[in-house]
Amino acid sequence: MKIAIGSDHGGFKLKQQIAKLLKSKKYSVKDFGTDCQESCDYPLIAFSVAKSVARKDVNKGILICKTGIGNCIAANKVKGIRAALCYNIKAAELSRRHNDSNILVLGALFTNIAKAREIIKAWLNTDFEGGRHLRRIKQIERIEKSV
Repeated sequence: MKIAIGSDHGGFKLKQQIAKLLKSKKYSVKDFGTDCQESCDYPLIAFSVAKSVARKDVNKGILICKTGIGNCIAANKVKGIRAALCYNIKAAELSRRHNDSNILVLGALFTNIAKAREIIKAWLNTDFEGGRHLRRIKQIERIEKSV
């Protein structure tokens, strides 16, 4: 599985740790930056990750900033993206099971590497349930097409 990853300066340290973790688990990781802790603009990085996921260049994406809020908003502007900001395992599981999220967003202020490891594991190992949830995904897709 190929995973896109990106962060701003506020999520840089956690992104580096997550990329290392994913690689150790034999995932292919495509890093969209940032490459340092110098201040940068998260929307451009979030857009690059989201575009890569939407085009199916990668299977899924992970974004990290201080709170996760900005990255989540930016990524969800891309058609076909269902980015979910998750601060715990249950939210990560439900974002996959009910919403078929394709980008996981983490907030570095609220998530250390140990917690991130568990959230990511749950998110990557949870399947979409379909059924009534698929109907809702289709509604979201129709909304995307209508704007």
